[in-house]
Amino acid sequence: MAQHFIVIIAGGKGERFWPQSRAKRPKHLLPIVGETPMLAQTLDRVRSIVPTKNTFVITSAVQEKAVREVCPKLPRENIIAEPVGRDTAPAVGLAAAIVGARDPEGVFAVLPADHVIHDADSYQRDLKAAFAAAEAEPVMATIGIEMTEPATGFGYIQRGEKWKSFERRPVYRVKRFVEKPTLEVAQRYLESGDYVWNAGMFVWSVPVVEAALEKHAPELDAGLQPIREALAKRRPLPAVLKKVYPTLTKISVDYALLEKSDNVVVLPSSFDWDDVGAWPAVARHFPKDTSGNVSRGLALIEDGANNIVYSDGKHLTAVVGADNLIVVHTPDATLVVPKSKAQEIKQLLKRIEALKGGAQWL
Repeated sequence: MAQHFIVIIAGGKGERFWPQSRAKRPKHLLPIVGETPMLAQTLDRVRSIVPTKNTFVITSAVQEKAVREVCPKLPRENIIAEPVGRDTAPAVGLAAAIVGARDPEGVFAVLPADHVIHDADSYQRDLKAAFAAAEAEPVMATIGIEMTEPATGFGYIQRGEKWKSFERRPVYRVKRFVEKPTLEVAQRYLESGDYVWNAGMFVWSVPVVEAALEKHAPELDAGLQPIREALAKRRPLPAVLKKVYPTLTKISVDYALLEKSDNVVVLPSSFDWDDVGAWPAVARHFPKDTSGNVSRGLALIEDGANNIVYSDGKHLTAVVGADNLIVVHTPDATLVVPKSKAQEIKQLLKRIEALKGGAQWL
C-alpha cells in the first residue's frame, strides 16, 4: 500500500499584511489569527493524517531560518528551501520528486500554509476522503471551498457529475477551472450551485503528477530530471536546487497541469475556511467592541467605529474620532490606511522599495 505524505507550500510574501508581515517573516510565519504562526496551525491540523516524518515544508531561501524555528519537530531534511521562486508547478514537481524518492507510488497532499480553518475534525475527514479518492484511481483530487458569497478574488472550479463517495463525502468530476471573475459572473456562479472556490488544496500520487508533467509540461518535466537523479543517488539537494531551480519554467500548477488534465475531481469542503488575504479579513476572527472595532495589543479607540488597530510591543496606539481605518504599529514602521484601500498596500511596498535604504522596511 502506498504511503501518505503532506507537502505544505510556505513561500508566499504576505505583502498585504505589511508592516507586520516582512520578507523574512511573512504572513504564514505570524499569528495573524490565533496564538501561533499560521504554518504551525497548518501542521497541527495534519498531524493526525500522516506521521511527522512524512510531512514536508517547501519554502524560500530567505524564509528558511524562520520556518525551521516554527517547525522544530520536523526532520531537518523535510524543510526544503527554493533558491528562487518559480511558482507552484515547479514546487509541485519538486514535491513529487521528494516524495517519489521515499515511495515511488506515494500519495501526497499539497496544502497552503496560511489558511484559517477552525473545524479541524471536518477538515481532516475531507482530507482523508481526498486521499482515498487519489488512491482509488489515477486522478488529481482537489478540495473546493463551498461558496458563501460572490467573491471576485478567488479562482473557481465548476463541478460536473458525481463520480464517487469517500468517507461519506461526495466527489465530482471537474468540468473546468475559471480565473477570478467579475462580480456579475461570480453572482451567477453562486446562484448556479455548480461552482466552488479553488483553495489550492490537492491530493495525488507521484505517478499521476509525473505523467501529467510529462504530457502537459514536458519542458518543466525535463528540467526536474536532475533533481530526481540527485535524490535517487542521495546527493545533497541544496546544491542541485541552486543550479537547477533558476532554469525551471515559472508557471502555476493550475495553468501547467490542472486546466489541461481530464482526470481532475473535486470534493466540496464541509469545513469553515478563510484565506485571510488582507487586513480587513482579520476582523472576521476576533471579538468586536460595541462599535465594531477590533484591536490587538496596546490599542485604544475612542469615538470610532469599525476600525482594526494592531499595536506591537509596549507601544500604545490610540485612534480618536475615526471610522473604517486599519492602523498597524510595529517597532520600525506604522501603517494607517482606510479599509477600502487595503488592497493597495502592495503598491505602497513598491514605493518603499524605491526609497534609499527601503529594504530595511520590507
